[in-house]
Amino acid sequence: MTRRTGTKIGIFLGIPVLIIVLIILFWSWDWFIPFVDAQASAQIGRKVTISHLHVRLGRTTRIVADNVVVANPTGFEADVPPLAQIAHLGVDLDVMAYIHTRIVSIPLIDVDHPVMELRGLADGTNNYTVTIKPSAPTKPGAPPAASPKLGRLTIEAGQLHAEIPNLKTDLTAQIATQSAEGVVAQNGQTDEITAQAKGTYAKQPVTADLRAGAILTVTDKTKPFPIDLKITNGQTHVALVGTVQDPLAFAGTDLNLTLSGVDMEDLYPLTGIPIPKTPAYKITGKLNYVRETKRIHFDDFKGVVGNSDVEGTITEQPEGTKPDVTMDLKSRRVDLADLGGFIGTNPGRPTTKVSTTAQRREAATTNARSSSLLPTTPFNLPKLNAANIHLNYVGDKIEGRSIPLDSLIVKLDIIDGAINLHPLTFTIGKGKVSGDIALTPEAEKQIKAKADIHFDQVDLSRIMASTHLFKGNGAIGGRAVLDATGDSIATWLGNGNGGLAIYMSGGNLSALLIDISGLEFGNALLSALGVPRQTNVECFVGDFALTHGLVTTRALVVDTAEALIVGKGTLDLKSQTIDFQAATRSKKFSIGSLPTPLTISGTLKHPSIGVKVAPLVARGGLAVVLGFVAAPLAILPTIDFGTGEVHKCDQLVATIRSQVRTGTPGAPVKGVPVIKK
Repeated sequence: MTRRTGTKIGIFLGIPVLIIVLIILFWSWDWFIPFVDAQASAQIGRKVTISHLHVRLGRTTRIVADNVVVANPTGFEADVPPLAQIAHLGVDLDVMAYIHTRIVSIPLIDVDHPVMELRGLADGTNNYTVTIKPSAPTKPGAPPAASPKLGRLTIEAGQLHAEIPNLKTDLTAQIATQSAEGVVAQNGQTDEITAQAKGTYAKQPVTADLRAGAILTVTDKTKPFPIDLKITNGQTHVALVGTVQDPLAFAGTDLNLTLSGVDMEDLYPLTGIPIPKTPAYKITGKLNYVRETKRIHFDDFKGVVGNSDVEGTITEQPEGTKPDVTMDLKSRRVDLADLGGFIGTNPGRPTTKVSTTAQRREAATTNARSSSLLPTTPFNLPKLNAANIHLNYVGDKIEGRSIPLDSLIVKLDIIDGAINLHPLTFTIGKGKVSGDIALTPEAEKQIKAKADIHFDQVDLSRIMASTHLFKGNGAIGGRAVLDATGDSIATWLGNGNGGLAIYMSGGNLSALLIDISGLEFGNALLSALGVPRQTNVECFVGDFALTHGLVTTRALVVDTAEALIVGKGTLDLKSQTIDFQAATRSKKFSIGSLPTPLTISGTLKHPSIGVKVAPLVARGGLAVVLGFVAAPLAILPTIDFGTGEVHKCDQLVATIRSQVRTGTPGAPVKGVPVIKK
């Protein structure tokens, strides 16, 4: 070999070696950054950048990316922090496992000082909704690619800030991983993720404390994923404790959910279910998800709301244009005061044990503050339209306001803001009060109300027996209808049309006035009318018309063993004022009658009695208003005595009905005492 030939061979071999040496000396994994950035950006649809890339080759290869930044989508100002920044992102790859099984195995992912900034705009767009690009489809007939095998995820000093105006939310969370304890460790987890959040949600202060299993085990269906979450939002408290077998599908749940607070109306931001105001509450049940129906279930829950108990099941289908909610509820004992929020009044009582001091004070002073006897709280139309709701509710035993109702049955549907009760039923002894009510939203936050209420064989003896003081018999019947438009119960009655016709056969007058009205001044009124404290009632008839909020008495007659009482007058429900007169004609010499009619005037809440009546009557005056308070509920063209009994006052009732309908207003009715001026 010549020297020249040897030189050529040396150069030929030396150049590759030199290149290898130079590569080793000057190699930088940063050369791959543009490729990594492009691939990551294409995968999530957001610009991803990294500053440095480090790789340590081996059987388990370690890759570390420094200063990873995930940018915001277009539409966000330049001064808004990016969606995510990570100081160091490390990934371990098991190379040998891939060589042998062709499965990507990632024993460890560690995230150092991640910072996430979740932002929402007023138009509803946000920076945190990310769509992952699907993997390329496999060739026809080829087996699907195996999912990566994930191991541990560790997070050190993570922080998340969420500022979302549409949710009225501004909170900050500290996130990290640590060695598992308690429930998490009991489920075979060596790591747990912890998070503590503080800020505001729905304009209310919120704190949250989360302990859960290792995040990367959510795909392992062989191990239940533990969750221990506690949230305080204003005065609402939520606790969710248990496990989920398949967290990604929310299947195989064994979760206990406890909700408590001062008002269930406050649950709306958390659940999306509109609930009227309630007293303080606490309920506990099982939370799970049924994949076949795509409904979230709150099953077998029990608890208390004010003085009432409640149990049952609530299911929600959150998908679609609005949530669809089905409720099957039952109460063994219901205090009517707890349902005040459903009709626009302050719920609960001053004595409710679970209520806060503020709630008890409000319940005690609400009536004193308001000059209105009728509920004036406007209906919340946006909340009515927030979800479609189907409710079946049974209250076994009702207590409250000295009204001896036995039970309550409600079948209610809210569809696109329109409410239908079909029916709403109260039982009283062997009888019942039931009706269909339709409430339809209209323009300018108004609701059109149509109601048809029936009083069927309402047992007066059952009403009087509840007092433990009186005995009697008889049945109350009648019908009521209402057609009105307004934004509250007060405006419904203040401009509505309708009326009420009601009748009773037999009974005891004193008990009737006291019990049906739920007030305690009946005896004073009877004394003023010259009627004994207890007297048998042959019949009672009330016939009222409602025209644009004005109640007119067409007939009001009480025929007792000692006297005949007749009343007339009007009630203006718009101004809530009354102008009424009542007179007594004795049947026996021993019973005297008033020399002048008894007059009741003034406001419904504070009526005044005629000056010639003893001061004691001032407490009794409102008892006569009983018929008027109920009158706006409906109108009945005819009075049907369906009790099957013949009473000696039947002819009187027939005469009153005939002459009131055919005669001129204010004309004397044959057989009925005339109220003299």
